[in-house]
Amino acid sequence: MTESRKPIPIIPVQVPEEERAEISSCADAEPYALRVIGDSMTPEFQEGHVIIVDPAQPPQHGAYVVIDYNGETTFRQFIVENGRKFLKAMNDAYPSVELIGNYTVRGVVVQRAGRRRRDRKHYY
Repeated sequence: MTESRKPIPIIPVQVPEEERAEISSCADAEPYALRVIGDSMTPEFQEGHVIIVDPAQPPQHGAYVVIDYNGETTFRQFIVENGRKFLKAMNDAYPSVELIGNYTVRGVVVQRAGRRRRDRKHYY
């Protein structure tokens, strides 16, 4: 004889606005993974590599970042020279871009993983 299973009821919960903002900001600070697409960051990052991005890390000169700029989200190296900021591709076939105006850093790459153990690398 089998026992009939009843669906688990969904009980709505009201979360105060100040707590909702706190929960959202905590989630926004959690690291996340992305898969590299394209060849703009080769040879350091090959297509298919998985990168771990930490949104809580501030970008510093030489860091690899995921950034929103000019209506696009991109993955590049963050370069600071004489007070000017640039996004640099590792592949010389792609131009560097000077950051002028507003931009949002979505996070700093802290780790790279690939199919082989030798593809794994940490960035600090």
